[in-house]
Amino acid sequence: MKFIFEVRVKEGHTAEEYADAWVRASELIQQAPGARGTELHRKIGDPNTLIAIASWDSKEQRDAMEGQHNPEITEIIRSAAPFVDITPLGEFEDPEWVVLPPDPEGV
Repeated sequence: MKFIFEVRVKEGHTAEEYADAWVRASELIQQAPGARGTELHRKIGDPNTLIAIASWDSKEQRDAMEGQHNPEITEIIRSAAPFVDITPLGEFEDPEWVVLPPDPEGV
């Protein structure tokens, strides 16, 4: 499953500031069972808007990680909170099927 949220960087701050916190928190979160990686993307034409994607084996495993209090993760998130607004966009199942264009090499 994917947990997706939008991050808006406040005036006077940079996406790089948030990315630093994101990487530090992600390194810890990715140690949890079921964690499959994270991605952080800049919006084209708006460098202060980011989309964050966390991939998990299941919603239950993500919820279990959230339910365990890790003071180090909490502190990292708290340190970034003053310079961003975060809006959860939702939790999404992995696709049941994926449509890919045909391989031009026929492989």
